[in-house]
Amino acid sequence: MDAGESGSAERTPALNWQDASTLRWVERPDDVHAAFDRGEPLVGVAVISLALNHDNPDAILPQVARAMEADDPEVRRQGVVALAHVARLHRSVDRRCVDLLRDFPRGNEADDDLWSFADHRLLPWWLWRYHAGQRLLWLVRDSWRS
Repeated sequence: MDAGESGSAERTPALNWQDASTLRWVERPDDVHAAFDRGEPLVGVAVISLALNHDNPDAILPQVARAMEADDPEVRRQGVVALAHVARLHRSVDRRCVDLLRDFPRGNEADDDLWSFADHRLLPWWLWRYHAGQRLLWLVRDSWRS
């Protein structure tokens, strides 16, 4: 191996879009973008992998938003999971993903991870309202136990 090679190409298998197990290695936004264009059925798995493997949230979030807008409900759900990972790992979110998240049922993974890890100043009023209500309910229940 040359000094300039990292050796990761030997460990990373080729992406097989028919087998979700190889998609855990997705780390390039362009691969996910092309998979969306081809209509790959496992593109949601790739978006989650991208969120876990790529270090730049600005490159990940457009693909997350694309998943959240998908026609397939499973890909939309996987987009929400990917957004949760971005929030937890990068403490980041963008306006497009937040706007899309509003149409999902409250209490999902992204709601909770955004509230836990993102800067609250970046979060919309409806997420504040949801979490304030949850917190108030927890405090009331806790006071009844005492």
